[in-house]
Amino acid sequence: MPPTEPSARLVEIRTYKLKPGHAERFVAAMAAALPMVRASGMDVVAFGRSDHEHESFCLIRAYADRAELTAQQDAFYGSDAWRQGPRQALIDCLDDYLNTLLWLAPDSIEALRSRNAFDGPQPQ
Repeated sequence: MPPTEPSARLVEIRTYKLKPGHAERFVAAMAAALPMVRASGMDVVAFGRSDHEHESFCLIRAYADRAELTAQQDAFYGSDAWRQGPRQALIDCLDDYLNTLLWLAPDSIEALRSRNAFDGPQPQ
């Protein structure tokens, strides 16, 4: 459903459930992946460990709309840099992942960004 507020952005919340004992490897792989994601033009709002499950993480990104999400993710995940870079290291850590999309106002996105700063070794 399209937003009713013209400035609303489409937010993707991707949650990762890791294989037991893979959190440290996952964080290291994300430290390599997040700069690539940001450099591709995607707006990374937050990344971090779940507050209730040690082996769960989330990545939150914001887009103008579904078309931008699809175009940016297709370009990034189809790139040689991703496929030959940290992709396999991340996949090796995953038990499962889930995406959820919702529309949020810009101030809500900024609240997510400011209240959910990553608290471990900072992926740049």
